[in-house]
Amino acid sequence: MSICGKKVVVLGGSSGMGLATAQAVVEQGGHVMIASRTEQKLKSAADKVKKNVETYVLDATDEKAVQEFFDKVGNFDHLVSTAADGLTGDFLELPVSEARKTFESKFWGQYYAAKYGAPCMNQGGSITFCTGLLSRRPMHGYSILSAINGGIEALARAIAIEVNPIRVNVVSPGIVDTPLYENLSTEERIKYFNSLIKKLPVQKIGKSYDIAHAILYLMTNEFTTGTVLEVNGGHLLV
Repeated sequence: MSICGKKVVVLGGSSGMGLATAQAVVEQGGHVMIASRTEQKLKSAADKVKKNVETYVLDATDEKAVQEFFDKVGNFDHLVSTAADGLTGDFLELPVSEARKTFESKFWGQYYAAKYGAPCMNQGGSITFCTGLLSRRPMHGYSILSAINGGIEALARAIAIEVNPIRVNVVSPGIVDTPLYENLSTEERIKYFNSLIKKLPVQKIGKSYDIAHAILYLMTNEFTTGTVLEVNGGHLLV
């Protein structure tokens, strides 16, 4: 199935993996609707995508706003949700209120997107969530994100049965060089990435376009649903 001529909604499409997905959709002849919180980032993203792009300011944690967004968008073909914030910290020390904020952003944001987006989707449509390897490889200080990722993956398998024939899948990235690491200095980022490169079978750090290609596969393969697609460079093997 081709993406050419299809309308694709990308939540969190103003940077990183979401932006790479938006660019890939347009390169394949599709039309993309990017939604994100920051108008300035949306303008920058639209300039990079260049054509066949619409932008919408949206807080994905606001249920009413998400519902109104899909009412405004109308019928479309595919939904991709990469929007999320993620707090980290020791389980016993991280305030419950902060943990709830992370659930609001990453779990409930994707839940709202699927709930209100699915009724607007055309025949042959698909939903793609984004999680990460923490659901299978927990790390110290990441208990909340591990739980959320696992929850999203279970949700995808469950609603794949309920909203059929709409297909519902998950892409689970490994360590990918995205703006998520901008809080580190250049030296710290290079040191961290280099330490991982030595361990990974592919001998490289993931790029946003690696994940975008995987998302395109999930959108266009009509026989794939309820699946978690690992794109992690072999991280789980080491």
